[in-house]
Amino acid sequence: MPSPLLQLFTGRRGRRAVDTVVPERTFADVVLPPATMRTLEQALAQVRNHALIFDRWGLGERHATGLGLAFNFAGPPGTGKTICAEAIAHALGRDLLVVNYSVVESMWAGETAKNVAAVFKNAAESEAVLFFDEADAIAARRTAGARQAMEREANTVVNVLLKELEAFNGVVIFATNLAANFDPAFERRIRTHVLFEMPGAAERERIWQVQLHPLHTPLSADVDFVALAERYPASGGDIKNAVLKAAAMAAAEPGLDVGKRIHQRHFVQAMDDVLAAKAVMRQSILDDAPPMPVPVATPAPTLDPRLTLAALGLGAAGLLLGVAALVVAALR
Repeated sequence: MPSPLLQLFTGRRGRRAVDTVVPERTFADVVLPPATMRTLEQALAQVRNHALIFDRWGLGERHATGLGLAFNFAGPPGTGKTICAEAIAHALGRDLLVVNYSVVESMWAGETAKNVAAVFKNAAESEAVLFFDEADAIAARRTAGARQAMEREANTVVNVLLKELEAFNGVVIFATNLAANFDPAFERRIRTHVLFEMPGAAERERIWQVQLHPLHTPLSADVDFVALAERYPASGGDIKNAVLKAAAMAAAEPGLDVGKRIHQRHFVQAMDDVLAAKAVMRQSILDDAPPMPVPVATPAPTLDPRLTLAALGLGAAGLLLGVAALVVAALR
């Protein structure tokens, strides 16, 4: 039988548990608010000065565990968390190992925890940056007094993850849209928390511009990125989707390709479509449902008083006839 660990990293069962990415995107490919960029620069400085602090300054001899650098990227979708993880790996000259938790998770008891340990071992051996996207799926709060097998298994996975973090001497990045779902024990094991906020108007203008090729993308003279940035308070991910939609609209118009241009109306229509799609995703099938009718007890049917008296009279007559029959039988 093939080894589960071998299957884990060779992808023999389909997707790999860890995708090795040679980073190409840099911080020039992402537009961030100044506060977020400063925090990322501080995180990079910690990595670059790691050997100085723990080796030459001797802190590694005083602290046997917790020497790794764990970062938490938290914020709404589309704000640049994944790009920044790749940019950090690029700045460090290392590969990025992206964990596919859907593959790491196993239906067999104990296998998921073993897979998590194997992921950290692989990252240590390759000296790569380890990246857990949607990390709240693996680092969710543990259940106190877990009784169900599923709860006990989830607690075990979190315990193993915490243990691996303590022993890991490399760089690991967690990204999440739901930081509140993290187990509280992660707080002291994460060196730096980076908040990815929605971009302001100035950042949005630059995001619109960097999504397009400066030489090859045919833009009409009426395109106004300032107006788009002020009109739509969108994330970088939303702007990317709108740019691709606008390009598709312009390309689909009749005429020769050489004369086609992306106009302001294409960008406006595309962003309206993107925001409309987000509104659909936020809706609930119960939002506009009519209220459920409140069941009303049906009153018991009311009998006519005359029928009630007649029934009582018949019952009394029957009783008297029965008593008379018993008396006659006794006299005989």
